[in-house]
Amino acid sequence: MRLESGDVPPSPYGREPSHSGLIAERDSYVEMRDGVRICVDIYRPESDQPLPALLAFAVYNKDIQGPDGAGAMAPQPSWSPLWTGPQEAGDTRFFTSRGYVHVIGMPRGIGKSEGGGERTWDSYDLIEWIAAQPWCDGNVGMVGISGFGAEQMYVARQRPPHLRAVFAFDPRGAYGTLGGFREEYPGGVLHLFRYLIAHFGVAHQTRGAPGELSGEREELWHAALANADYPHLYNVLSMRGELLPALFNTLIDPYEPEGEAERSENEIEQIEVPTYTGSGWYGYTYKTHLSGAQTYWRHLRRAPKRLLLAGPAHLERPFHSLHGEILRWHDHWLKGIDTAMLEEPPVRYWVMGANEWRSGEDWPLPETHWTELYLTSWERLRQAPFSPESVDETIPPDSFVQMPLTQTRKIAGLRYLSEPLTRDLLIAGPISLVLHAAIDQDDTNWFVSLKDVGPDPSVQTVREGEREVPSDLPERELTRGWLKASNRALDQERSTPWRPFHRLTRAAATPVVPGEVLEYRIELMASANLFRATHRVCLEITSMDAPTGVAGATNAEYVPYHVCSARTTLHTIYHDVAHPSRLILPEIRSDAER
Repeated sequence: MRLESGDVPPSPYGREPSHSGLIAERDSYVEMRDGVRICVDIYRPESDQPLPALLAFAVYNKDIQGPDGAGAMAPQPSWSPLWTGPQEAGDTRFFTSRGYVHVIGMPRGIGKSEGGGERTWDSYDLIEWIAAQPWCDGNVGMVGISGFGAEQMYVARQRPPHLRAVFAFDPRGAYGTLGGFREEYPGGVLHLFRYLIAHFGVAHQTRGAPGELSGEREELWHAALANADYPHLYNVLSMRGELLPALFNTLIDPYEPEGEAERSENEIEQIEVPTYTGSGWYGYTYKTHLSGAQTYWRHLRRAPKRLLLAGPAHLERPFHSLHGEILRWHDHWLKGIDTAMLEEPPVRYWVMGANEWRSGEDWPLPETHWTELYLTSWERLRQAPFSPESVDETIPPDSFVQMPLTQTRKIAGLRYLSEPLTRDLLIAGPISLVLHAAIDQDDTNWFVSLKDVGPDPSVQTVREGEREVPSDLPERELTRGWLKASNRALDQERSTPWRPFHRLTRAAATPVVPGEVLEYRIELMASANLFRATHRVCLEITSMDAPTGVAGATNAEYVPYHVCSARTTLHTIYHDVAHPSRLILPEIRSDAER
């Protein structure tokens, strides 16, 4: 029997602790180039020899990281009510006992760090300060996930001389600074992730009366106030940027800045520091990490790189997962130990359904076969394309009507199912939906879910009791995709059939003509799953989700609710010869099948 775990990749490498004892220097102040001092904690083993250092640096409170945070609470799985997302700096005792100094800090304006000035070079300056200390041998790496991962990729673009390697897991979005609009809000559909985690923020803030806005921002603010989709966010809007300023800015200007994609891709291509990145399939719930890791992978051209795509469960907090991989990576680049890591395939991914790790040479996998499943009548998925000059030309469309959350909690939609599979179907990689549809308003939000349903031993016949697919079949949601209808314009140069790239700028936004049948190309977040024989592929199409908590929020920290339309909307889905709506799946076939 082989029992594998989605947060522990199998590895031939293991190194026992080499140091004992722990020296803690808490609340040490380090002066930046402009005189502002930032606050860090320094944890090092009892040793007279200088050692390499691992920096964890982010906007989250350093005082809940380190050995004290880990000692206060044993690691909590994601389904624990006490799982605390921002405990992400890594296991201090693991690092120090294996001969590393662990430094945990916060930029200016955060927690105990002083404020003022610009934080642009804080990570850079801190890395160079660490390298010059007597307890450091001049080699600095970086660790930590999420906000800590985003900071790693931010400073990697600046290329500080003593930064040797980064392990930037869950690195936030790659477009923009420390995560941008595109990968935080796929398809331009807004959600309340930042609203949910705001209570963990320790940024210095003096909240005053509603502030003054410039002429253009004043106009945007008035338009946002008139947006009927925002009634539960009026409190944020009314404060004119004094409350949750990042969310306020998104609400009044929910678009990607012109040129941001080009700028970001050019900067990433200049990165030279060895980069290990990745995320987990759980990342589809809040998008930014799963998208960002794959974007970095695509555009890193000069740096040695590795990609890890982990399982469906959020990593435990305090963060201690993947530390075997972290040690192996940094031992190679900071200690010069032959860990054989670079001899292995550069991509590893967890396959749900099979519950096992697999590897590949690139992402998407070079051996991918793009398989299309067509939406058809009676909410079915079929593999056969539509035939011209046949009855396929006259298949009527499907439809659903969604009332807004101000009137209902019921989510309307369509659910397309394949027949039970005759053999196992392995998918791994990007997924997309080509959808031909009309609406009776000038905008809507498309929500698309991919599920694994079954096993299903039933049959459908005319006989009593066999006319419906059983309603109690097991099902697992694998991933989702989103697209605001008015953001449908594609960047043709960056788009592929399996990964549509929408322009998402204010200039590109185009209202829908009610009743007009349009083609929407919707990206679903990448996934990897083994659909077993007798299971069904399931595609669900809706236009709304509903919060499980109160105040338009949710009761799970990293599963945000989306801002949906305030208007009752008729959605009509077409599937015929002229409108071949279809799901594009990344099928990975065996050698015999290929």
